Amino acid sequence: MKLVLTRIVLAVRHFRQWLIAQIIFGFLNFLKLFPADGGINFADWLTRKIGPRMRRHKLMMTNLRNAFPEKSEAEIGQIALASWGNMGRLAAEYVFLDRLFDFDPFSEEPGRIEVSGIPIFLDLRENPRPFIVFTGHTGNFELLPVAGASFGLKVTVLFRPPNNPYVAQKVFDFRAKRMGNLVPSHAGSSFTLARQLEAGGGVGVLVDQKFRKGLKTLFFGRDVKTNPLLPKLVRQFDCEVYPARCIRLPGNRYRLEIEPRLEMPRDERGNLNLPATAQLLNDKVESWVREYPEQWLWYHDRWNIKKSVFKKLLK
Repeated sequence: MKLVLTRIVLAVRHFRQWLIAQIIFGFLNFLKLFPADGGINFADWLTRKIGPRMRRHKLMMTNLRNAFPEKSEAEIGQIALASWGNMGRLAAEYVFLDRLFDFDPFSEEPGRIEVSGIPIFLDLRENPRPFIVFTGHTGNFELLPVAGASFGLKVTVLFRPPNNPYVAQKVFDFRAKRMGNLVPSHAGSSFTLARQLEAGGGVGVLVDQKFRKGLKTLFFGRDVKTNPLLPKLVRQFDCEVYPARCIRLPGNRYRLEIEPRLEMPRDERGNLNLPATAQLLNDKVESWVREYPEQWLWYHDRWNIKKSVFKKLLK
C-alpha cells in the first residue's frame, strides 16, 4: 500500500512539474509573436502586475526594508515593483537572446550591447592562464558568458539548474548552445572547475546565491553564509579573479562590464584569507546592488528570513 501511495505522490508531483513547465514554455512561445522590444516590455508590464500578488512579494519587501532602512516605504515599493519587472524581462530575454547580443567592436553604430573592459577580455584570450570571473544576479547576467564566448574565451560556467526538471533541461540546452561549457551545481562540480583551472582555463561563477554551509560573512550588514568554492579555488591555483556584471540601460539596451583584477586578501604569512576573500566578493556585489537595486533578484531568501520566522513561531 505504501509503495502505491508513493508512486501516486511521485506521479502527481511529476505531472505538476510538467504542467508548470508547459505553462512557462507556452508563455515564452507567445512572446515570440512579438518583436523583441514589444515582448520584453510586455513581460515587464505583466510581472509588475502579477508579482505583488505572489507570496514572495512579502519576502522581497522584508529584504528591501532590511537592506535599505533609510528608504521610505514608497521607495521600497517602487524598487520591489521594478525588480519584478526585471525578472519578467529576464524571462523574455531568453526568447530573444540571439537577437539581443549584437555587439560588434568594428561597428560605428551602437547596438543594444556595449562592452566595458575589452582590453581585459583580449588579454585573457591572448595570454591564456587560469582565471575566475564572478558576478551576481544583476541585470541580465546570462549575457556575460555569451560575451565571453564571442571574444573567444573558453570559460567553464557553473550554474544552478531550476528545480523543475523539465525547465532545467530546456534551460541547459539553450545555454549550452550559446555559453560554452556548462557545469550544473552539484557535489562533484568543484572537481570539474578545478580541472579547468589546472589546464590553464577560465571559470565563471555566481557568488550571491544562498548557501547553507558556507563562510560567515556580511551582506548589507546582515549575517549570511557565502559559498567557499571561489576562495578555495583561488587558494589552490593562485588564479586571478575578475568581477563582471550586466547593467540594464534605457531602451532595452545593456552594458557588460568586466573590471580589473581584484587583489586577494592575505594573512601575515602571505596565505589567502578565506573569510576575507568571501567578504570581498560580497562587498563587490553589494556595491553593484546599491547602485541599481531594482536590477537584483530580491525575492531570493538570501538572509534565511523564512527560517528565522519559523524559529520565532516555534518559541
